[in-house]
Amino acid sequence: MKKVLVPFLLLLVLLISACSNGSSEKESTSQKDESKPETITYESENGPVEVPADPQRVVVLSSFAGNVMALDVNLVGVDSWSKMNPKFKEELKDVAEVTDESLEQIIELNPDLIIGLSTIKNVEKLNEIAPTVTYTYGKVDYLTQHLEIGKLLNKEKEAQAWIDDFKKRAQVAGEDIKAKIGEDKTVSVIESFDKQLYVFGDNWGRGTEILYQEMKLPMPEKVKDVALKDGYYALSAEVLSEFAGDYLIISKNPDADNSFQETETYKQIPAVKNNQVFEANAKEFYFNDPISLDLQLDFFTKSFLGN
Repeated sequence: MKKVLVPFLLLLVLLISACSNGSSEKESTSQKDESKPETITYESENGPVEVPADPQRVVVLSSFAGNVMALDVNLVGVDSWSKMNPKFKEELKDVAEVTDESLEQIIELNPDLIIGLSTIKNVEKLNEIAPTVTYTYGKVDYLTQHLEIGKLLNKEKEAQAWIDDFKKRAQVAGEDIKAKIGEDKTVSVIESFDKQLYVFGDNWGRGTEILYQEMKLPMPEKVKDVALKDGYYALSAEVLSEFAGDYLIISKNPDADNSFQETETYKQIPAVKNNQVFEANAKEFYFNDPISLDLQLDFFTKSFLGN
């Protein structure tokens, strides 16, 4: 009888010990969860701001919707430009369209964080609704900007990981493109907007950051002279040929007046005659967030390399 009883008692002790350990682990995990801070201090352009450590209801009033989505943070309100981006359509279908003046609508959305450009209105009133952080466009480069959004959302590691991977992919694609078309072939990026043509520098969306900063593809000298400082330059269709590179990227808005492409002046541009024009949807090309940049990189790789 004793021989049977001893193993039974031993088994009972082990079970009690396991249950006790499991309970301790649960308590330890619970204590860890409880010890996580509810807020963090973000060093913004305008000084330290206390923001949620794990934001759940973010409103973006300009430019940064793609950065927030890329970091897998929930959006409840975005600007009209983001709403009309075909690439964002599915993910933003249930997200409200808001402006810096639709304060009552923003209150109803109950955000815990608001993000926008430094040019937005009503910052003080927005701050009464939720912590509001603004950025000056172009104050930092486009990748540093994403890292700053990552810090704000308490996802700096995730932001840095994407940046490192993106730079590698873009630079490899750039080397492949130069190997195919030649080191000295120039590229121009133009767009028709509101009956006006624009040529872009190296930091104004439309894939310019990829082409010129990461891939190091050459820009026509005349574009350097007029577009680098402000990021863009308005021109007429009659002088487009003077700014056109060996390759022409057209950020094309299907709703805009694109009749310039029907003119003889346009048709005589060498890039057009040589079938070295690549047209992209402007509504997908405006931005330089990770989602847009990945799309642009894929577009350039396929356009230049045919794969």
